[in-house]
Amino acid sequence: MITVEGLTKKYGTVLAVDDVSFTASPGRVTGFLGPNGAGKSTTMRIMVGLTRATSGTVTVSGRQFSDLPNPGLEVGVLLDASAQHAGRTGREILTLAQRYMGLPRHTVEDMLEVVSLTPDEASRRVGEYSLGMRQRLGIATALIGDPEVLILDEPANGLDPAGIRWMRDLLRGYADRGGTVLLSSHLLHEIEVIADDIVMIGLGRIVSRGTKTELLQAAGTIVRATNMPALGMALHERGLVASPTGDGAVRTDADAALVGQVALDAGIALTELRAAEGAGLEEMFLELTSASQREGPPATRPEAAVA
Repeated sequence: MITVEGLTKKYGTVLAVDDVSFTASPGRVTGFLGPNGAGKSTTMRIMVGLTRATSGTVTVSGRQFSDLPNPGLEVGVLLDASAQHAGRTGREILTLAQRYMGLPRHTVEDMLEVVSLTPDEASRRVGEYSLGMRQRLGIATALIGDPEVLILDEPANGLDPAGIRWMRDLLRGYADRGGTVLLSSHLLHEIEVIADDIVMIGLGRIVSRGTKTELLQAAGTIVRATNMPALGMALHERGLVASPTGDGAVRTDADAALVGQVALDAGIALTELRAAEGAGLEEMFLELTSASQREGPPATRPEAAVA
């Protein structure tokens, strides 16, 4: 288990991480989400001892990372796939990890096979690798010690659709065998598919956390009817807030059973009624982290105003 308690990090007057607390549990994939600059990478760097916290603690199975005698055997880490020695071959990088951890020699070839790097690719210098190949090598380095915990920051960057599917199956299988996975990603659909639990951070603070099921259920209900004005009025009369989705339907925070009952009572035929799971995570992410989003319509962005 990864346990984060009251974690805070200041850089001068900048509060990068502000009293962050959450857990990542064994047998589960925890998605760690937030906009650029929200504090995700800083939090993960503190977890593995690369950055010192101003206050608060992070423990892995009850111990700090710096207290682990052979960390790679307990925690697999991939924070930056590009931070690998460009002059060494993929096989050399894995061999150094194998020797440092005191592992059998065959683990190098085993890991190359697991991440689907061919003998020719493994013999090439990392400086010649694509980003996707570096990601595969980084995942191999994280897995080589057969750790109980994985901490991965944007591991899907540079992977093609087949590679993303491969990574998803790999991490799902790892968690199903009892491993703990903490996964940061900008690919919200992939997080929605693979994650059991979700932690969202914005401006250095936790804005939402819970199981994926709980959070997506809270995303509300999508409903469409033959008479949308009448449906809108019926929902309003029951005190339910509904907002257009842009494709002729409306979304409400009420659950589907209640919306269906309202429509039945008003004699309105529904043509669609479902939980807002299709884009629920994306919509919830954008709503909860809107204060820290950098992107926006051109007219509202600072650089556009200056221009």
